[in-house]
Amino acid sequence: MTPDYRAQHKKRLSWMPWLYFSLKEKHQAWAHSWQQEVQAHFCAVETIRFGDNCFVAPETELFAEPGRDIITGNQCMIAAGCFLHGPITLGNEVAINHGCSFDGGAQGIVIGDQTRIANNVTIYAFNHGMAPNQAIYRQKSHSRGVRIGKDVWIGAQAGIVDGVTIGDHAVIGMGCIVSQNVPNWAIVVGNPMRIIGDRRKKPELALFPAQG
Repeated sequence: MTPDYRAQHKKRLSWMPWLYFSLKEKHQAWAHSWQQEVQAHFCAVETIRFGDNCFVAPETELFAEPGRDIITGNQCMIAAGCFLHGPITLGNEVAINHGCSFDGGAQGIVIGDQTRIANNVTIYAFNHGMAPNQAIYRQKSHSRGVRIGKDVWIGAQAGIVDGVTIGDHAVIGMGCIVSQNVPNWAIVVGNPMRIIGDRRKKPELALFPAQG
């Protein structure tokens, strides 16, 4: 049996989608046609709009009912194994690596241009009530939304809770739980989170994965 190299190449792109944007010319025609089909399917079955030259892995799960749209800018990428439930708005050149889980709640998640999100990051833009006189699952949820600025780098397995705003150019360390607003340019790590630096001071810190 002849190996199905193209199927394997598609799988590689799904899990490492940055490779899509540097494909050799001999692969570009079939890859672009494949992506048009994948994105057309998502747009047909959910309330989704993709910008130009995006990559979306067919192995990701996108859910966007009317009023809970998912909208991307140009040249965004969403890797395999992600779960995204709108409302979610991505700027241009936003990267979401494999295994991320985002839910926009009622107020939505907004992510600015050129932000890079590593694998297995969790963003939930809602919370349940926690009154002691009723089971949590019976209580109403509430949502304030999550706002992430431009040129932000979010490390693997970080978590971002409802109501948080992350400023432009910030860096979030691997495994950090972001429960408060983050200023522009801040470097944040830990749980509970703490600010340990400022990108403009060029810190030499090995806190983050190379991908994304």
